[in-house]
This record gives sequence, structure tokens and C-alpha cells, in this order.
Amino acid sequence: MTKRPNTLLITVDQWPGHLLNAAGHPVIETPTLDTLCEAGTLYNSAYSECPVCIPSRRTLMTGASPCTHGDRVFKTQEPMPPIPTLASTFRDHGYQATSVGKLHVYPQRDRIGFDDTIIAEEGRPQLGAVDDYDIFLADQGFAGQQFMHGMSNNEYGWRAWHLSEFTHVTNWSAREMCRAIKRRDPTRPAFWNLSFTHPHPPLVPLATYLDRYERSEIDVPIHGDWSKSFGELPHALQLVQIYWSRLNAKQMAEMRRAFYALCTHIDHQIRIVLGTLREENLLDDTAIIFTADHGDMLGNHGLYAKRLFLEPSARVPMIVVPPKGVLVESRGSVRNDLFGLADVMPTLLEFADIAIPETCEGISMLGSGGRPFFYGECMEDGKATRMIREDDFKLIWYPAGNHVHLFDLKNDPDECLNLADDGAYDDKRRHLEQTLIAQLYGVDLDWIRDGKLIGFDAPALPRLDNRGLSGQRGLHYPTPPYDSKGRVVGTI
Repeated sequence: MTKRPNTLLITVDQWPGHLLNAAGHPVIETPTLDTLCEAGTLYNSAYSECPVCIPSRRTLMTGASPCTHGDRVFKTQEPMPPIPTLASTFRDHGYQATSVGKLHVYPQRDRIGFDDTIIAEEGRPQLGAVDDYDIFLADQGFAGQQFMHGMSNNEYGWRAWHLSEFTHVTNWSAREMCRAIKRRDPTRPAFWNLSFTHPHPPLVPLATYLDRYERSEIDVPIHGDWSKSFGELPHALQLVQIYWSRLNAKQMAEMRRAFYALCTHIDHQIRIVLGTLREENLLDDTAIIFTADHGDMLGNHGLYAKRLFLEPSARVPMIVVPPKGVLVESRGSVRNDLFGLADVMPTLLEFADIAIPETCEGISMLGSGGRPFFYGECMEDGKATRMIREDDFKLIWYPAGNHVHLFDLKNDPDECLNLADDGAYDDKRRHLEQTLIAQLYGVDLDWIRDGKLIGFDAPALPRLDNRGLSGQRGLHYPTPPYDSKGRVVGTI
């Protein structure tokens, strides 16, 4: 490579790793991403170190583990740690760095090393800013009307987008990214970060994308043997089932149709960004990575959303496309080595021939054999889950009640059969538990005794009072009032 390439990092929010046509999904339409897989490499075993928005984004932007960057919970008012970020490292080496879309940092206008950030933060003015997307809606005559569709950010209701196609946040994000590309400094290479807020709920796709899935036979959720009895579920999974009501078969199909519609809409808008790069004569000189902060259970095993280490929640899509003429032998390849979001930073830096900061704990995905094992962690209370994946086996520990799941992903990729109590796998379980114990720190150390996992007694299940409709937003003009802690009144 004779000159430093541009780099484009595309992230989506809450997109499961299996939800690509190129990965064999029977329904989803992802023609753009499929083409990127043909031009680069699809990583089929990439995971989120902490599958919830803020911690995963901190890992993505620093290459650091939750232990290092300080969040495995969801700390909405925790500043980025004082370590090099992906953006600051690129800028320190002469790159112009621009971000469009969701950053999910605090304070919201913290640029975390970027020259400029154009943000869409899903209506969170209590964190210190009216974001650029809300300003755009106001300029169009729709001040405060982002959530007038009536759908919550944390529920699985659905309907078509209530305003014009031009105003949808997916279109806005792609359009702003294209403008940033056109306004680049031509004397410097560029790092562009494009972060779409969907397919994370609210499930409000454009009607045209809902319509295209009307003729599709939507796949049904998977239910493992271990998930059929509420009373036998780990406490953390019982909490999920209490929080989200089960959808019936018709509702489930409609919900998934709306989710898939959001995905295909994003796929098509990525085409516009790539088309802009092509017309600006930049595409061949740009390295591209597409990934997500985490996935979504989408009703599998009776569960929804994230924070879990089951495959639909923890495994993320990961596509790496080199600049033209680089790593030509990797084109169209599929890799099953273990990687995570921390590995995005060193991979992009290697394309640019930039030294990796010492605080970055990830490894480059270029030529590397992957991690010997993958450790994941999320939450520190009754919702806590910890995971070790090594080779084809995955162990998930639920400390509340001290439950263990053990899955053979080679023979049981849908995680339907829990092998934790099968004597034939005692040695495998002991080995993975010891590997897991070696990673634990903080409050987790209280859940170990004599080198064994003991967890803690599961607390009583709460009685849900969801009068706030899972944090339903309202009319956001004028800006909602704040309570004494700086939160929008009535939000969770």
C-alpha cells in the first residue's frame, strides 16, 4: 500500500450476527452487506464483550475491555476513560476524523477524539444536548415529533414511520455521512464513523420496507429444551420474561417483519454511502468494517433484547473489507476464529500502518488466528451473566441462583440442549469454569469459594409496574423538564 487508506466504520444497533443473507438467514434481504462479504471477509464468531449499548461502544472506541474502561453495566453519565480512542489515534497520525449518528457517550457533545460529531441520540436531552437529528426535525417543521409514532425504545410494538421518508433517522444518518465525505479535507486521509440507531426499537420502518416483507414467510423463534419451563430458567432470564410480554405467533411474525424491514432499509442506505465514495473516487482506497454493538434475542427461547450471552444477543455481524488490491486472497472468505469489538480498533489501525496504543487490548483480525478463548461479562446484580467461549463450546454463568449453561455450538448452533449436567461433559465444564474464574474481578470475587463458582441466592422476583411503558418518550418540544438527578421526569 503506497499511501494511507481512508477508513469507514459502519455500526448498527442491536443487529444479531446471524441476520445476514450471506450468513445463511432464510428471510433477511441484505444485498449490500452480501456484496461486502464477497469483497472481504465475514467473521462468523465475533462477539460483543458486554452486549449492552454503552459498554460495548466504549470497547469499540477504545479497544479496551470493560474491566479497563470501567463499565459492564450501562453507566449513562460515565465519561469516556482518559485513554486513546480510535478517533484520537487516527487524528494523532494526521487523519481527519468525523462521526455521524449514535455515539452514546457522556456528555453527548464529547467528541472523544473526532474532529466533528453529528449525533442522533434517540431523544436523550437529559444528558446535556438536543442532538443534531432533533434539530434537523425542527428545521423541517417537526420540532419534538420524533416519537409521535407512539412506539417505545424498549418494547416490541411496531408500525410504519409516521413522517416522510426524507425525515427517517436512517436516511438522515446516511445523508449526513455522504455530506461529511464530500466536505472532507482533501489533503488528509479520513476516518469516518457511521453509526445507525436501528434496528434497535422503536420498530418504525418505512412502509415500503414493511411491504416488501409481506410476501416473505417469516421464520419462527427457536425454543431450547431448557427454556420451556419458566420455573427452571436462571433468575436473569426470568427477569427478561417478566419485563417483556410474550408475543403470539401472529404478533411475532409482524414484529420480526418490522425488524427485518429496518435492517434492509439500512442495507440500502449503506449503498448510498458507498456510491458517494465511488463517485468521489475514494472507494478503492477505503478500508471498511461493518459490525454491531450487540444483537437481539427476537423472541428466541422466549427472550428479547440484549444483555445475554446466548448467540442472538451476544454474537455480532463482522465484515472486514480491505482497500482494493490489499489481502486479495481473503476476498469472499469466511472465518470462524474468535474475535470481539475490541479487535476493530487494532484492525483499522493496521490497515493505516499506525502503531496500536498500549491500552488497546484487542488484536488485529488481519492474519491473526483469533483469540484462544472469548470472555464476556454484563451487569453486576441479579441480571449478571458471564461467558466463556473456547473452540466450539460455550459456557454461560448466571450468578443469581448459580445456574450454568453449556452448549456445543458445532452440533447445536441454536443452543437448544444444555449440557451442563451431562456427566459426559464434566471435564469440559470444569475446564471452562476455571478459565472463566481466572477472568473475574470486583464483586464477582464474592461469588467464588475454594476455586468454585457459588454465585448468590437469587432475590425474589419483582412485580412489574410498567406504567412508564418501558421509558416511552413523549412530545419533545419544548424540551422535557428534568428531575433533581438531571433525568427527564418519569423516564427509566
